[in-house]
Amino acid sequence: MNYKKIINTKLAPQAIGAYSQAIKSNGLLFTSGQIPLSPVTGDIISDKIEEQIEQVFNNIQGILESEKLGFNNIIKFTVFLTDLNNFDTLNKIFNEKFNDYFPSRSVVEVSRLPKNSKIEIEVVASYE
Repeated sequence: MNYKKIINTKLAPQAIGAYSQAIKSNGLLFTSGQIPLSPVTGDIISDKIEEQIEQVFNNIQGILESEKLGFNNIIKFTVFLTDLNNFDTLNKIFNEKFNDYFPSRSVVEVSRLPKNSKIEIEVVASYE
C-alpha cells in the first residue's frame, strides 16, 4: 500500500498555488519548489541572489525540521536559476552548507520563476 502524508508547516512559506509544501511517501520526502519567500510576510526577501539562496535554504530547512530531518537527509536537489551566471555563487553557498557530503543535483536555467524570484529549489530527502 502506498503511504502518503501531506506536509504543512509554519516554518516555511505557505503554498502560493495549488500544491503542498511537501509530501512524505514510502520513506522519502519530496518538497515543492521553494523560492525566497519570507514565511512571515510571504514576500520575496531581497533582490540579491546570495540572500535569495540563503532564504531558500532556510525554507527547505524549515520543512525538513518539521519532519525531524536535516540537510544530511537530502539525496537530490533540483535548482532552477533565471541566470546561470549565478552558478558560482550557488556553488559557494552549497560548499558552505555541505562540506564533504554533496547530494546529487541538477541546475537548470529558466526564463522566469514565480514572483520574479531568481532561484527555486526542490529537494528529495530520505527518512533513513
